[in-house]
Amino acid sequence: MHDVLNRLGEIGIVPVVKIEKPSDAAALGRALIAGDLPVVEITFRTAAAEESIRILCREVLEILVGAGTVLTTDQVDRAVAAGARFIVSPGFNPKVVDHCLERGIPVAPGISSASEIEMGLERGLSVLKFFPAGASGGLEFLKAISAPFSGVQFMPTGGIDPGNLRDYLSFNRVHAVGGTWIAREAAIATGSFDEITRLAREAVQMSLGFELAHLGINGSGGNEAMAGAETMARLFSFPVKDGSSSTFAGAGFEFMKSPFLGSRGHIAISTLSIARATSWLSRRGVSVRKETAKEKDGRMIAVYLDIEVSGFAIHLLQK
Repeated sequence: MHDVLNRLGEIGIVPVVKIEKPSDAAALGRALIAGDLPVVEITFRTAAAEESIRILCREVLEILVGAGTVLTTDQVDRAVAAGARFIVSPGFNPKVVDHCLERGIPVAPGISSASEIEMGLERGLSVLKFFPAGASGGLEFLKAISAPFSGVQFMPTGGIDPGNLRDYLSFNRVHAVGGTWIAREAAIATGSFDEITRLAREAVQMSLGFELAHLGINGSGGNEAMAGAETMARLFSFPVKDGSSSTFAGAGFEFMKSPFLGSRGHIAISTLSIARATSWLSRRGVSVRKETAKEKDGRMIAVYLDIEVSGFAIHLLQK
């Protein structure tokens, strides 16, 4: 997968923006960055698109800028000349797609049928836009149509909002989602950039879905681990489950039979996507301990962070 498309997957949400005045572009970009959403897709639905892309790329260097609603090869060339790093089209126009591929430009054409997915596979594409997602049958349709095509990831767009965002991002075939609700045309026109920042930050947190999974407590042996679990069972009726390296009391307490990472134990945090979570945390200066990573079916399902909080290591778990 192209690095730019891979980056879209790490971010998880792509604000799809119609902008009328290029003079608003820089403020829009800064609002999204403040909301921890360093990506934007500027649609070629207005005459301001090309210049807005140029201004964003020049004045807001931290943001990844793409062009959307690209219908012609001329628009591809203009968008790329302005600085766009990726192209998104509403449908599968072979001329547009082939032009992008010939120039080495990352492209995600729109699909809503199996035949269009096969057209993408024939060209070696691994990320396709699913559009219009809501009107085409939503998540259930996407699950059904994607089943035969294991090598393809999708970017649903159209009908995505805070009410269904987590449902889409919980599906492992969804690479990222595109949405217009974060930076609506009216909000940009009225200068409501603080509101755009708030909605961006809210969307990012929803996409990560952080929740406490369990608390791991270091011990010095199997007897101590079992004793701790049995005490929790006696006090709170939590079921005890003994394992090779630890004993659980319910789902929330893990008593380790020997110390592992963390001087006192570990805190397990579940997330909708470890890839998105580790990318988000890296922007806060937190890295992972790669030697602790566990994978299943080619997907990371667990990893420890290179940090302790009050003597507890932090363990990320895939939901």
